Amino acid sequence: MAERSIARRRGYREGLGGEMIAEYLGTFVLILLGIGSVAVAVVGLPGSGRQVVPFGAPNWLIISWGWGLGVVFGVYVAGGISGAHLNPAVTLAFAARKDFPWKKIPAYWFSQLFGAFSAAALVYASYHWAIEAADSKAGLPRDKSLSTYSIFATFPASYFGDSVWGPFLDEMIGTAILLLLICALIDLRNTAPGVNLHPFLIGLVVVAIGLTFGTNSGYAINPARDFGPRLFTYSEGWGSIALPGHFMWFNHYWWIPIVAPLAGGLIGVAIYDLLISPILNARRALAEAQEEGPATEEI
Repeated sequence: MAERSIARRRGYREGLGGEMIAEYLGTFVLILLGIGSVAVAVVGLPGSGRQVVPFGAPNWLIISWGWGLGVVFGVYVAGGISGAHLNPAVTLAFAARKDFPWKKIPAYWFSQLFGAFSAAALVYASYHWAIEAADSKAGLPRDKSLSTYSIFATFPASYFGDSVWGPFLDEMIGTAILLLLICALIDLRNTAPGVNLHPFLIGLVVVAIGLTFGTNSGYAINPARDFGPRLFTYSEGWGSIALPGHFMWFNHYWWIPIVAPLAGGLIGVAIYDLLISPILNARRALAEAQEEGPATEEI
């Protein structure tokens, strides 16, 4: 009697469970380093006596590079397992261009959100003394302190006034740039770099967005990056500043860093796939035809 072969059931590490762990930890590293850099710039340097001048351009450079390096190392953590989306806008955009299964989106989004929430909690655990000292020095209760809230989540600049469209457009543009350039960097038909350089260059994209569009609305460009820490700040007493997102010049802001990046990501991949991909496909077809040469009949 032939011995029956029994198919081994895959463990969670080999399937979606492993991808979820990778997305969780990769997003955790990204948000930990990103929010940590904001904490250094907002309360760490001033509170420790290492900075006596007001918040300025050097602080913004710390923040921009902190987020960029967070992306670099987050991608290195998760890239070989889940593809290192680390961002719901990336996951949705890849699904829309048929590079990722739609059925996995909820699992990836949950992992990314939980990773961002956990990272915010750890940064707070390390910096809560500095945060309390900053609020005390400013004479503000926590639920009125926009400055310390800004360590964790985003808000629009005051020059937008009560405009919804201004910060929405800014977040949409920033995320469209991010996805457009990610598509270019991973496309082997184009001048894509070696696989080990992808994390560095995608991190530089985030640095560039921070240096060019960051001050308008804090460049969330990642729904999990904003909403996870926003949930945490709400639970820790920042109140209506966090949810529903209310302060002197903005109201019910919480949804903009979610919806606008999702829309922007779709726009970014659509631009690349409509304008660049057809040209690359046509040139590849031409090159292949030239390599084959004209057909000749045997005599």
